Amino acid sequence: MRPLGNTLRASPRWRNAASLRSSVWTVTQRPAIPASAPDRVAVRLRAAADGTRALLHTGPDAVYVDLDGRALGVVGRHAWQVPCALRTRLDALPAVRSAAVVGGVLHLDDVPVRVGRVVSAQVGVRPLVLSGAVVEPATLVGSGAGLTPYGDDVLCGYLAAHRAAGRATDDLDAEVTGLLPRTTVLSATLLECAMRGEVLPEVADLIAAWGTPAAAAAAAALLRVGSSSGAGLLEGARWALAA
Repeated sequence: MRPLGNTLRASPRWRNAASLRSSVWTVTQRPAIPASAPDRVAVRLRAAADGTRALLHTGPDAVYVDLDGRALGVVGRHAWQVPCALRTRLDALPAVRSAAVVGGVLHLDDVPVRVGRVVSAQVGVRPLVLSGAVVEPATLVGSGAGLTPYGDDVLCGYLAAHRAAGRATDDLDAEVTGLLPRTTVLSATLLECAMRGEVLPEVADLIAAWGTPAAAAAAAALLRVGSSSGAGLLEGARWALAA
C-alpha cells in the first residue's frame, strides 16, 4: 500500500536544552487525501476542536469517526455517499488505526483528508402529494441491527420525502430527536441529516423521479444500497408519498 500523509521527524543539531529550542525539524511531505464534502459537514469539521477522535467503524470502503457525538465518515468511490461523509475518489481506503482533528482537518493516522470542494446533499424540493400516513417513531428509532437499524432507515426515507414536498414536521422532529440516544451514533447522525433534507444521492434520485416512468429504475437503484438500508429508505418514502 502506498503511504500517504505528513510525518514530522525531530532532528536536533545539539543535545543541550538551550539548543533544543532552535532544533531543525525535518518534514517529510506525503500527499493528502483530496475530498469533497456536503456544506454542513465541512462547516462542522472546520469548527471542531483539535484532538483525537474515536473510530466507530473501519473498512476499505468507509471509515466513521465520532465527531463530538455524531458520526463523520470518509468514504471511497465505491461506497454509498452518505450525507455525513467526506467523499474521496480512492478505490480503497488505507487501513486506519487512529483519527484526529488538527486545525479543522481530519487526519486518519497521520494522513490529512483535505476538503477541496463543497457539494450539496439536499434533496430537491418539488410539487409532491403526501399520503398523510403517520409514523410512530417510538417503535422505529433503533429498531433493527447494524450501523443503521432498519427502523431508522424507514424514518429517514419518510422525513426526506416530507422535506422534498416542502412540508415541515416539527413535532415529529422533536420526538425523533428525543429518541436518538437509543440508536447508533451513525444512525442518529443520518436521522438528523434527514430532518434537514440531507440524503443519499439514490434517495434524491427516487424523489426526483417520483410519479414518472423513471421511478421504477430509481427504486431499483435505491434497493441496492446496503444490505437493507435501501429497502428501509424506500419503504419510508413510499409511506410518505401518495402513489
